[in-house]
Amino acid sequence: MVSWFRRVHRVSRWLPAFLITASGLILLVAAATSAQTDELSDGSADPIKLFERGQNAHAHGEYAIALDFYDQAIKLRPEFPEAEFQRGNALISLNRTAEAESAFRRAIELRKEWAPPYAVLGALLARGNRDKDAEPILRQALKFDPHSSVALRALAEIRLRAADAKEAVELARRATQEKDASASSWVVLAMAQRAQGDKAGAKTTLDHVLQMDPQNVAGLVERADIQTADGYYEQAIQDLKVAEKSKPADRPILSRLLELYQKTNQSEEAQRVAQALGIDTSKQASSDSGEIKVLGTAAEIEAANDSDPAKARQALEALLQKNPRNAMLLGRLGAAYRTVDAARSLEFYRRANELEPKNPEYASGYAAALVQTRRFAEAVGILRQVIAAAPDNYVAHANLATALYELKAFDQALPEYRWLLAAKPDMVIAYYFIATAHDKMSQFEDALAAYEEFLSRADANVNELEIEKVKLRLPLLKKQIKLGQGVKRKP
Repeated sequence: MVSWFRRVHRVSRWLPAFLITASGLILLVAAATSAQTDELSDGSADPIKLFERGQNAHAHGEYAIALDFYDQAIKLRPEFPEAEFQRGNALISLNRTAEAESAFRRAIELRKEWAPPYAVLGALLARGNRDKDAEPILRQALKFDPHSSVALRALAEIRLRAADAKEAVELARRATQEKDASASSWVVLAMAQRAQGDKAGAKTTLDHVLQMDPQNVAGLVERADIQTADGYYEQAIQDLKVAEKSKPADRPILSRLLELYQKTNQSEEAQRVAQALGIDTSKQASSDSGEIKVLGTAAEIEAANDSDPAKARQALEALLQKNPRNAMLLGRLGAAYRTVDAARSLEFYRRANELEPKNPEYASGYAAALVQTRRFAEAVGILRQVIAAAPDNYVAHANLATALYELKAFDQALPEYRWLLAAKPDMVIAYYFIATAHDKMSQFEDALAAYEEFLSRADANVNELEIEKVKLRLPLLKKQIKLGQGVKRKP
């Protein structure tokens, strides 16, 4: 007689396959390959046979029937992790996500070192915008199975949303190296490559995706975005038209098409798409500059300029749905999220900068967001370009000084702090950073002069912490100078 362990193992040789789209959604497409059923009875009291019947129904898309069989199997044998896991998959297909989450957690509880429920639970949480909950679960899945394509793709998307393009590329590339790598894994890789600044690599990856699957909507839209950014409007239109055939009422696709038809003066096609979107193009509102057109009603524009930051952000995001490639809206959102969500601010500024790379406002905003998220090395290159184009950009100089200081490039940071003082002599804190930079380079005499200048100008209410640090440092610093230590001051 076959043992319980061997029977469970025999019926659980399946691989759940998921499709992660460009928007981060997860769709279950298959979940089982069933084993042969036992001919000795109808299996009504056999949990294994009930599980197998559930697998058969599941494979044929009969999710409610499959769920019933899984429930019966679990009732007979409460500790049945494979049935709990497949039950969760069936519940996802029935859009009962809260119950699915509970089922996956139960499967993990019963079999703690089994990767599939971790992977699918993490992907499910990511789909619900619960990235902070999802990430540790997905990393646990990869600990138990480093080749889990589900976990790799979902975690790559999470890191991409967190503006960590480097790790997103690494994870997505690992996903594409798996034997079961789907087109969606390649799309995620292309998105991450593009976010990392490797537009050529992203284009090559997307060409590969669309050779595999010429109707892949996510790949078509992503390639169209790159073509649009490069000014190849007709090629972008062709890709979007193919995507539109697969998803005729998809608003992001239609919005992109409308923008491109307007740019290429194809008025009849623009009118057709506008009608499909429910937009009256005769009542298009404009931005404050009066030059950048924004599709939206006067009320929507007014809401986007509301004095309440939360209301303004909500209205701006609603307008962005209608104008997905409007750099002005993206820049506004980047600024709006800067103090409340650094990762989102970074992503909005990145997209604005990608659309208008020569606009110093978007480039400096993007770099400022990089500094805020402590990605200093990336920020330095962008800030130097901004300053080369706009030498008097105070915000760019301030962020460059911070980034260089944090990178311990003190000799490069010093000229930036001096520039800031020349532009704003009352920026007292700059003296403190000049002093500490000299100090860290063992230029003790220069450091002492800058510390004393700082103390003579500092406000006890504003600079209390820095004043205390300086007072603690000065006795030892003076002793070091007296002993002849440190780099001698240049005459």
